[in-house]
Amino acid sequence: MTELLERAMEAMRQMPAAEQDSMAQAILAVARGAALDEIATDHLPFVLEGLAQIERSEFATDEEVAEAFRSFEK
Repeated sequence: MTELLERAMEAMRQMPAAEQDSMAQAILAVARGAALDEIATDHLPFVLEGLAQIERSEFATDEEVAEAFRSFEK
């Protein structure tokens, strides 16, 4: 396992169980190649920026994540 993947796994260990399961489902989908074809061209710059943020260890705080999930409940 690479160092970057180890850091990602450690960050996910800090998440609540339900969020860990969501992340695990996404990772498995990518590993199967399923999600790769589903990225819309206009979303690609945002995905690449997110990956760059991960590379720089720029992670959202727990409160920022909780706030983002609350925004979907409205």
